[in-house]
Amino acid sequence: MASSATSPQLPSQMSSAARVSATPANDILPTLFGAGYGTYEAKPRNYLVSLGLHLLVVAGGLWLANYIAMNHEQIKQELAGAIDISPYILPPGTISGGGGGGGDRAKMNAPKGVLPKTARDQFTPPAVVVRNEAPKLPVVPTVVAPDIKVPPAVIGDPMAALAAPPSNGTGALSGIGSGEGQGIGSGRGPGVGPGWGGGAGGGAYRVGGGVSAPRVIYSPDPEYSEEARKAKYQGTVILWVVVGPDGRVHDVRVARSLGLGLDEKAMEAVRTWKFEPSRKDGQAVAVGVNIEVNFHLY
Repeated sequence: MASSATSPQLPSQMSSAARVSATPANDILPTLFGAGYGTYEAKPRNYLVSLGLHLLVVAGGLWLANYIAMNHEQIKQELAGAIDISPYILPPGTISGGGGGGGDRAKMNAPKGVLPKTARDQFTPPAVVVRNEAPKLPVVPTVVAPDIKVPPAVIGDPMAALAAPPSNGTGALSGIGSGEGQGIGSGRGPGVGPGWGGGAGGGAYRVGGGVSAPRVIYSPDPEYSEEARKAKYQGTVILWVVVGPDGRVHDVRVARSLGLGLDEKAMEAVRTWKFEPSRKDGQAVAVGVNIEVNFHLY
């Protein structure tokens, strides 16, 4: 009768359960305390360093949370660039308008900052990045806007979202911002904000409340479209336009359409019109008005 012999198992052939049971059950973190369950030497110092770093991070987070809670208002002002924009926002119902913008077609937006000196007339537009640092006749930069008291700080766009590296903005002509003109903001003109021709109210002025109506001085008649002529179509197109302080028409929009190509003909004609601009306190300002353009065959 042949006897069977059981060959001893190699370590690599041991089951995972057997290897686990080989480690004493009462050991806690065996690698940390040198028992080991791998093939590499344990280094308790690594664990202690990691534990210390984690404790420092937690302690730093708790200290930062406590600091923010104790200095909330101060941090809020610092993040806002120490600028309170409430003086630039007029109360509801205030009859105002106007604005300005500028820039030198930089790749970066203008940084957050305060307004320069305000004045009724502008001689030098503001700039964050001054190209000529030694002019022959230095003049204080100004914007055409109401007298607004602001704390001394770096000049910039008070409506900008964040502080940023020095830049005059992505706009054009001069000034600071994303608009066109010699002012600050996203509008056009020497004022502040998303309006026209000076001031800080935002948008164009409306006739009334000390704002005179613009007077037409050149108004050629529109051409008739061929399809409207063939259909013997007549009527009136109403356009909403902004008459700028330069007396020219800007931002033409159709308020009441006539169709058959007459809307486009009306817009083409009105863009060539010239006006004596509206005035407020003797100053030429931009004003929004409706213009009727009549089409009659006879």
